[in-house]
Amino acid sequence: MPLRRGSSQKTISSNIGEMVRSFKKKGKLGTSKPSSVGAATKQAAAIAYSKAGKSRKMSDGGVMGPVKTVKKKDGNRPVKIY
Repeated sequence: MPLRRGSSQKTISSNIGEMVRSFKKKGKLGTSKPSSVGAATKQAAAIAYSKAGKSRKMSDGGVMGPVKTVKKKDGNRPVKIY
């Protein structure tokens, strides 16, 4: 069954559940074969958030918070400060 379209939390949760149930039945998610149910759940969450046009890690400004880009005094390439 194809995944539902939409970006609400209810839709994302149902897509994750559908993929995990499919993994338990078939032993794979699409073409990949995660080693455990936990790994399959994480991968299913990543797929569902991607399908919804959202990213879990980047929604809060990244893993380490917002990134500032600062130019060096000598004019070379900018440096990212976390």
